[in-house]
Amino acid sequence: MQQIPVYIFTGFLESGKTTFVQGTMEDPRFNSGEKTLVLICEEGEVELDTAKFPSENAFVRVVDDPEDLTEAHLAAWAAECGCERVLVEYNGMWLIQPLYDAMPDGWVPYQDMFFIDGRTFLNYNANMRSLVVDKIKDADVCVFNRVPKNTDVMEFHKIVRGVSRRTDIVYEFEDGTVVPDEIEDPLPFDLEAPVVRIEDRDFALFYRDMTEEPKKYKGKTVEFKALAAVDRKFPDHVCALGRHIMTCCVEDIQYCALAAKYNDPLVFENGVWYTVRAQIDIRFSRLYGKKGPIYVVQSAQKTNEPEEKVATFY
Repeated sequence: MQQIPVYIFTGFLESGKTTFVQGTMEDPRFNSGEKTLVLICEEGEVELDTAKFPSENAFVRVVDDPEDLTEAHLAAWAAECGCERVLVEYNGMWLIQPLYDAMPDGWVPYQDMFFIDGRTFLNYNANMRSLVVDKIKDADVCVFNRVPKNTDVMEFHKIVRGVSRRTDIVYEFEDGTVVPDEIEDPLPFDLEAPVVRIEDRDFALFYRDMTEEPKKYKGKTVEFKALAAVDRKFPDHVCALGRHIMTCCVEDIQYCALAAKYNDPLVFENGVWYTVRAQIDIRFSRLYGKKGPIYVVQSAQKTNEPEEKVATFY
């Protein structure tokens, strides 16, 4: 089956998406005659000017309603023009997952770029946090443009890193200067310590980093506070240990836990908080149905719940 690369450019109204798509399509290094399906899901003040780039092989479709983004429609548009690739200027007010779900077989997300107006981003983040997180979490690159001179970009950096540690960040200032984000993000705990102690405020970051890069935690002994989950369906001497984590808002709070293996005389009670010391191993667990990181518990003592029961990335 032929694979069709999909380039996704998302962002809120007047964030610079169309300008970037225009420049991309005008660039002969990118557009040398490949048949390209361009989906425009939001029309702002700047409109795509097809007269400025080789347009005989560019097929533009305007999508006004997210319900039109169905697998059948996308497949039909692709077949109609025989496209070799797809560019999507996506509406920042639409959730991104329905687009991924609608992609026909063979469509492969190649790059996802989130464009952000540096003058309005903090307002969007304060008032539409869930939509901001929705765009950052899958983005390969976040481009902050129109950033006022002398802006302290650390706040921008922290917001992006609170959602994704893999996303690249670029700042384009109002004077045209383009600066890549090179701020280092050291972990707030020492992975080389004999016992890696995880403070309550750092649990969300620890959990995400461990599940994203489990190999670097293999064999480490960690100590943390966790809420136990016990179920009769679990294998003998196995429970789940974790905490509720909020990424962006109350609606997305989830209990995030790993399987924990323990031996007598340890006993865990459901819904009880423990201070746990455990070694991290990577092995198959029936709780996952696959291989993954687990806690091999060395000790556990009942404790009080954290001051903040729900862990966050801030």
